[in-house]
Amino acid sequence: MKPEKILITGAAGFIGFHLAKRLLQEGHKVVGLDNINDYYAVNLKYARLVEKGVLLTPAITGRAGQMPIAPKRGRKAAPELVASIHYPNYRFTKMHLEDSKGIMDLFAREKFDFVVHLAAQAGVRYSLKNPQAYIDANITGTLNILEACRAYPVRHLIYASSSSVYGLNSLMPFSVQHSVDHPVSLYAATKKANELMAHTYSHLFRIPSTGLRFFTVYGPWGRPDMALFLFTKAILEEKPIEVYNNGNMLRDFTFIDDIVEGILRLLERPPLPDSAWNSDHPNPESSACCYKLYNIGNSSPVQLMDFIKALENSLQKKAIIKMMPIQPGDVPATWADTSSLEKVTSFKPGTSVELGIERFVAWYRSYFKV
Repeated sequence: MKPEKILITGAAGFIGFHLAKRLLQEGHKVVGLDNINDYYAVNLKYARLVEKGVLLTPAITGRAGQMPIAPKRGRKAAPELVASIHYPNYRFTKMHLEDSKGIMDLFAREKFDFVVHLAAQAGVRYSLKNPQAYIDANITGTLNILEACRAYPVRHLIYASSSSVYGLNSLMPFSVQHSVDHPVSLYAATKKANELMAHTYSHLFRIPSTGLRFFTVYGPWGRPDMALFLFTKAILEEKPIEVYNNGNMLRDFTFIDDIVEGILRLLERPPLPDSAWNSDHPNPESSACCYKLYNIGNSSPVQLMDFIKALENSLQKKAIIKMMPIQPGDVPATWADTSSLEKVTSFKPGTSVELGIERFVAWYRSYFKV
């Protein structure tokens, strides 16, 4: 893939951080966008940006010792883009997805070749407490990205969906050819809505769009609200870990490097209209327009208790386990059918949880010096 200009939304997030580094290492021009919200500790988000060389003086942000962010722009000012001191092809802007004018101004100025839209309000359980945040970021924010791609056409829009869309489905493995009309959380509903919105824009405005249903992503620099991070912290501090559904959980844990590899291979393969698509028997994974869906998962689900055992082995420390009932919005099992991904890209995620956990623990000990 020749060097291109790529926008990554959610660039201070877990997946966005790793994807940006990989694209920069391969010589692409990357613009990162993130609002640095406080859904989880912003220190880690700042640290991810610092790792990519995005710096300003603390006087601009008022956050001594933190990764500084560009000042607020005036109503008519162009978006502030902060250049990286490590990567000459990387610039970053702090912006909310709901800022429709800011998003449009950014697209007008930069003329992106590709967009990878990863920014979203994450978390299943949090959606029970703060539903409006999901409408603002995931619905309104995605609409603004789609409108910008309409006004300033891109060669390919890739956006993050989630395995959560499978909801009440019980037929395993989950396939992109299955119906996903029964979500069990507002988070999942907004991700399903994103898929529908993208299809509409692909159909009406010929925007090539690809939705990626990620399955339980983990690895170095991961999210502190996810199980692996929470378990590691608690075990090292000799505190109990909360294990939901009494441990009867099956998860298709997918290592971050496999996620990034999948995105990169698909980025240069914008979807074409599916000539075999039949409106009498519509296949959800494709369409008569330039639209496609893929699962990206390890296709090898692991029992949660086995996952914890692998973590105990890596930490060389036993967990104190507190069994809990399943939480509202959770599903007992996930398992990705990645045959479509393999067919198109010749790539199948396959990092074992033992290796993935080992790499996470090494990063965690180094980052927190424990």
